[in-house]
Amino acid sequence: MKKLVLLLAIVFLLTAITGTLVGCNKATEADSTAPDAKYADGVYFAQEDDFNVDNGWKYMVTITVTDGKITEAIWNGANQAGGNDKITQSTDGSYGMVAYSDAQSEWHEQAILAQDHLLATQEPTDITYSDDEGHTDAITGVSIHVREFFGLAEKALAADPNGYGTYTDGTYTAEKASFSETSGWKENVSVTVISGRIVAAGWNGVHKDGGDDKVTQSMDGRYGMVAYSDAQSEWHEQSVIAQNHLLMTQDPTDITYSDDEGHTDALTGVSIHVSSFFELVAEALAGATK
Repeated sequence: MKKLVLLLAIVFLLTAITGTLVGCNKATEADSTAPDAKYADGVYFAQEDDFNVDNGWKYMVTITVTDGKITEAIWNGANQAGGNDKITQSTDGSYGMVAYSDAQSEWHEQAILAQDHLLATQEPTDITYSDDEGHTDAITGVSIHVREFFGLAEKALAADPNGYGTYTDGTYTAEKASFSETSGWKENVSVTVISGRIVAAGWNGVHKDGGDDKVTQSMDGRYGMVAYSDAQSEWHEQSVIAQNHLLMTQDPTDITYSDDEGHTDALTGVSIHVSSFFELVAEALAGATK
């Protein structure tokens, strides 16, 4: 009987000790993760509001947070004319920062160094700039200005995770099947998708007689829409309004027309017919939806 009582006492004691240890382990595990979770898990995306008026580029960042920490940060750019994104152009040599300047490495290689700095610090404000343009001496091997990257990273992380868009990343193009019998122009579009979002949609045209494209002729006054009509602004200025509408809606079918020629009352300041633009974008993105 005494042996039985002693055995039960030992079992009870061991059970109590084991439970205490397990409880301690669970508390330690919980305490090791919760306080360190600075950001909510998910994908964060932010981009600049406008394209740069001097070079036509607009930057954007995509940040992934896992277990409360930044695990991936991608800095990229899109051009207002469409075409390949900045990483692609830098990687294939068409951006040519080394070839056309005294840079020691290409843009995408320097961008990676800036991204790595953010992953190491976990704080987009933990960076010092050496001038008003946003260059820094804090990251070895980086001569490009990085203010845009860290500023966008801060903007992205200040909001809730917004995930990826609905399209497959890439560059998509489409053009009219033939030249217009009345104007001689054949219009085209080039759409850039980054992180699932339409970030640029260049609208342009070529003439059957050759020469400069429609945007170029409009910008230098040769297209002359204001000079030769009652238009309030030039063709390229109105086309930008249509492009911005697409970037906002992310849907080329989200537009209403006021007549069979493709004019619209939905875009303030636009008197040109815009149906060709939105229809070409829809054609270019056909099959690009995830």
